[in-house]
Order: sequence, then C-alpha cells, then structure tokens
Amino acid sequence: MILTIAAAVFVFGLLVLVHEFGHFITAKMTGMRVDEFAIGFGPKLISRKHGETVYSLRAIPLGGFNDIAGMDPDNNTAGERGFCAKPVLSRMIVILAGATMNFVLPILLFFVIFATLGEMKPSNEPVIGEVIAGFSAERAGLKANDRILSVDGQAVATWNEFTDKIRGVAEGQDILLQYKRGDEIGSVSVTPQFDKQANRALIGVQSSVVYSALSLPEAFTTAVNHTRDITVAMLDAIVELFKNPDQTDQLAGPIGIVQMSGQVAERGFIPLLNFAALLSINLGIINLLPVPVLDGGHFVNLFIEAVRGKPLGSKAVAYTQRVGIALLLMLMIFATKNDIVRVFMK
Repeated sequence: MILTIAAAVFVFGLLVLVHEFGHFITAKMTGMRVDEFAIGFGPKLISRKHGETVYSLRAIPLGGFNDIAGMDPDNNTAGERGFCAKPVLSRMIVILAGATMNFVLPILLFFVIFATLGEMKPSNEPVIGEVIAGFSAERAGLKANDRILSVDGQAVATWNEFTDKIRGVAEGQDILLQYKRGDEIGSVSVTPQFDKQANRALIGVQSSVVYSALSLPEAFTTAVNHTRDITVAMLDAIVELFKNPDQTDQLAGPIGIVQMSGQVAERGFIPLLNFAALLSINLGIINLLPVPVLDGGHFVNLFIEAVRGKPLGSKAVAYTQRVGIALLLMLMIFATKNDIVRVFMK
C-alpha cells in the first residue's frame, strides 16, 4: 500500500509539475503576472513567496494550478500584465505550453531509459518475460523466465513458433505446455481466453526482452521517435473508441491509475518512469481535445477570437464551460465505475 501511494504521488506530481511549469514559464516569458504556482490542491503544506509569485505545495497531490492574473477579464487586477490584456498569440502560447510539456517529458524520460539501458526489443527466444494477471497462464502457475519447450507435444525453438501455435488454438480448448524452470522441467494445461482488444484468444504471457546499447544521439533520436509512435497509437485508439463504444470498459480513472502505479513500481524504477511517460503523453492528448475547460477548448476560444477580432461574450464562455464540466464529470464517473468493477469486483 505504501509503495502504491508513493508511486502514485510520484507519477501524478511529476506530470502536474511539468504541465503547470509549461503554463508558468511561458506566462512569465510573455510578461504576465503569476500570483501563485501550486502543486496539489487543498491546504498549503509549504508556501514561499519569491518576487511577486507564491510557490506552494498543497495537501492533495492529485493536481496543481497556476494563478495567472487576468484569466477572468471581469476581474483583471494586473492591468496590461493580465492574461486577458495580452495579444491572442501570447495567450495561445501559454495555453498550449502545458500540453506541449507533456510531450517533452516523455522524450526526456525515454532518453534516460535508452541512454541507461539501451533500446529494448522483444526477444525471439521462447522465454516468458511477463505473466499477465487474470489470464490462464497465471492461474496455471507459469512464471517469468520460464522457457517454453513444446505446445501439445510439438517442440518450439522461437517465440514466434510458440505464438503461432497458440494463435491456432480455438478459444476454450485446453493446450499442454512443457516448460523449463531453472534445472526443472514441468508441464501445465492452459485454456486460451478471448481478448476483445487483441481480437483473438490469449493465455496471457509476453516475451522476454533484450537491450541494444545506444549512443547519446541515438538515444535521443530513439526517444523522439518512440514518443511519436506512442502518440499516434493513442490517437488511433481514441478514434477507435468513438467507432466502437463497447470498448469503453477499457477506460481507467484515478483509482485504476493509482493501482497501476503500484503494480508498475513493484517491477522497479525504470518501469515506473516508462509508465509516467505513457501517462504524460495521454494527458497531453486529452488536454488538447477541443472540450471547454480543457486547454484545447481554451485554444479554440482564442482561435475564434483571432478570427472574429474580439473575444466571445462572457455568457457564451460560461455556457460552454458548463457543458465542458458536465462532459468531464460524466467521463470521470464512467471511468471511476470501470475502476471499481476492475479493482474490487474481479
């Protein structure tokens, strides 16, 4: 439990710090007055004023904020230094900077991973790298580092041969796996189960991995490309979610993310960094969606202002924000329902 809490605080804290720092630094660079830069919500634990800005750490480490003067045009106490008084381009930069930093962070984290360990690639050795919880392989007692020797009496020499034989098995049909664990040889019966996401029957194992050393320039290039590929894959997943709403049971909320943080942390600090990078990309994409109250929604309002030459009226902004809040609340309730079912009822 302590590890789970510590991992969740680390991940949420890192993502929020980077996101809010993007807003903060660009607001400062464009001459806006920032009254407070806070990590967390609720009562202040630590607070210190430097210049005109209060820097605070608050009790609930699941968010954060920048108090930029003049965000509300009707309550601008900073005059020409208020957010609302700055040119549209300056305000666009500040709004987009948070999500931008959520894409910069994964590049840095992946760079650290690749520069330290090298590039991770799936091994073609028929050795189990990870057993996925909830699948038949776990129930049968298979473990990481087990070497698969045969499937239903047919020898396998590579991971591809192993997966090809599994792929040809019908759902619900038992198969006999012979494996080697250390110096011991054993056998287990497993039953593949259909996975909607993979669209085929699985037993719940992943291959082991190998690492190839990279130079620092290669590590940086690989980190950029890896971040790009993951971003594209996540965008495709969002599009697929709209096409197939029945897959929404895969959505995870705060409870699910906290649980996953603990599970990943048990595997080590590097996997936790990788998990934080994935969440950061996800947060960046979500924040750029054109939904009122999200950064993407604010950007749309600023774009409309730039086109029509004047900002939207306060009533129109208030209405769209209420709609945005309602949409986010519904999404949060749905994701939390998924978390409760996934964590407590299975």
